[in-house]
Amino acid sequence: MSSSFPPAGTDLTTGRLLLRPWTAEEVGAVLGGGRPAHWAEDFPAEGDRVIAGYLAEHPEGLGEYGQRQIVERSSGLVVGAIGLFRPSGDGTVEFGYGVVASRRGRGYATEAARAIVAFALTAPGVHTVCAGVELPNPASVRVLEKAGLRRWGGDATVARFRATAADLARE
Repeated sequence: MSSSFPPAGTDLTTGRLLLRPWTAEEVGAVLGGGRPAHWAEDFPAEGDRVIAGYLAEHPEGLGEYGQRQIVERSSGLVVGAIGLFRPSGDGTVEFGYGVVASRRGRGYATEAARAIVAFALTAPGVHTVCAGVELPNPASVRVLEKAGLRRWGGDATVARFRATAADLARE
């Protein structure tokens, strides 16, 4: 993966993607039904609306270690979202992601997940990054596996994955 780590500023750049923090204006556009020209035709998806609502209630999620939009570098269009949720205080931070239907199957989710996991492990006091995925979504399970996370728990409906700096160093 070609990435700029540590990042210059708050944008994360990978080979094909730019992960940049949401702006307050973009949160407002999602919640108000706006359609900026730099969004893919099927952005925002339902998960993006949930994230925008979260950000409206938790503006600290707009910071460096918060939520980001996934921008396709070749087109400049926003094609999804990925981000970190507030650290638990025990050195673990959770992330979530989504890519719009028109851009699925291109490896964007895996590429973005790898970048956000590596970045999350640079956050002060963070040693573990985790994510949960519903078992009826095998594509998302595969994204987390390809991104270097290992399954460590769950239940009959959700699988829990995690990665540490030591795990990533072994790869």
